[in-house]
Amino acid sequence: MTGTTTGRTTALYPEHAALGATFTDFGGWQMPLRYASELAEHHAVRRAAGLFDLSHMGEVWVTGPAAGALLDHALVGRLSAVAVGRAKYSLLCAEDGGIVDDLITYRLAEDRYLVVPNAGNAATVAAALGGRAAGFDVTVDDASAATSLVAVQGPAAEAVVRALVPAGQADAVTGLRYYAATDATVAGVDVLLARTGYTGEDGFEVFLPNADAAGVWAALLEAGAAHGLVPAGLAARDSLRLEAGMPLYGNELSRDVTPYEAGLGGVVALGKEADFVGRAALEAARAAHDAGQGRVLVGLQGQGRRAARSHHPVVSGDAVVGEVTSGAPSPTLGFPVALAYVDQQHAAVGTALDVDVRGRREPFVVVELPFYERAR
Repeated sequence: MTGTTTGRTTALYPEHAALGATFTDFGGWQMPLRYASELAEHHAVRRAAGLFDLSHMGEVWVTGPAAGALLDHALVGRLSAVAVGRAKYSLLCAEDGGIVDDLITYRLAEDRYLVVPNAGNAATVAAALGGRAAGFDVTVDDASAATSLVAVQGPAAEAVVRALVPAGQADAVTGLRYYAATDATVAGVDVLLARTGYTGEDGFEVFLPNADAAGVWAALLEAGAAHGLVPAGLAARDSLRLEAGMPLYGNELSRDVTPYEAGLGGVVALGKEADFVGRAALEAARAAHDAGQGRVLVGLQGQGRRAARSHHPVVSGDAVVGEVTSGAPSPTLGFPVALAYVDQQHAAVGTALDVDVRGRREPFVVVELPFYERAR
């Protein structure tokens, strides 16, 4: 094991240390970067299954008669329209339209929602929801510190989870839809089981109390061994999400970016009746975007072998027309891929651009996202 324990640790930290993980700071948490080979972990998720500790993510409960109305006001989407048992991707924006966080919200009863923010933003999101709850008959409870979250991702994920639920729940696992959640019993522990993910593969997330995390983690490793499952760290998670064209807060998303620049205008429900935080600014942002102003997020495919990295300039002729936000060689596809913000005039699919990679111009072309999409 390398790294230090400076920063917060999850309930599974001892399990990662015992597996020889290399740790890194992520959002103030010491998280496993890799266990042995990040490349092997990446391929395992694409071909079999990987097991991730996501316990640094937040869990904020919003309950009460006005829970849906509050979330309609606090987030840019129409959360009151989400069916019980389903989930929705949305954004928490500031009054100026900047993205405070992107998050998934699960509706688990008519008056009960679970909001899952990113690790470094959990406290910020909980505080924002609490502040925006004034005048609504709701309770906002940040349960992040008491909750663990593990994810099984990959083609074999369903088989691994099915092996650990009672026989009477096997069909519920198989029948669980994408962006849905249900109560389940995994390895003898009552959990919330969701079917979402951040890798581009099929997968399940298991929300459970900290005290039960180590036992369920060990059971998933044991049940998954026959299917090729391996523990996977943040390095593989990042290369997987990049291939799937999924934005990362702090790279593609920030307070300085609006949903329309990030290609997420579709999640903004400007047509909902309820007023919501940031509406006026987002209406203006959409108008500017529709007028061809500003930059937009695009996918770039490398034409050579050198990968672009975050903050590398994107160049057309003698002009800098954008900046890379994430980039790496794609283990699955065999060529470099990157996400970048570029001027709208250079954002059309097929546009040839260069990236200044440490003083040397490398050829890239704008392509449709995602770079990788699993067979359905």
